[in-house]
Amino acid sequence: MTELTGRCLCGAVEFTADGVETDHHACHCQMCRRWAGGPVFASLVHSVQFRGGEHIGRYASSDWAERGFCKKCGTGLFYRLTEADQYLVCNGAFDDADAFKLSGEIFFDRKPSGYAFAGDHERLSEEETLAKFMPPA
Repeated sequence: MTELTGRCLCGAVEFTADGVETDHHACHCQMCRRWAGGPVFASLVHSVQFRGGEHIGRYASSDWAERGFCKKCGTGLFYRLTEADQYLVCNGAFDDADAFKLSGEIFFDRKPSGYAFAGDHERLSEEETLAKFMPPA
């Protein structure tokens, strides 16, 4: 884990994230694919400080999470688990793209057939993903 900086496409929102877990998952769920136009690559961070927070839009995409984006340029910034107040910051928004390694895929059974990621890593189905990551009911 490390400290990394980043920003949106237009620069209206900048951030510093501490405790960045550089091993990350690709999410193939339909919500992520609709939001990002493809799988979402995001990394869990211990904490994140935003500058230009007035430009951050938040969308409650489920009962337990919200997605954050720049209201000026549309850049996807984060997925936040609301109850735990945990941020997964979109890898494409970080300044250092080389810091990250794909360690798994989630909602793998929802992945369309038009692409595939190489490598030997964990691939969890929707059921396995929900059992592993969702808060208890």
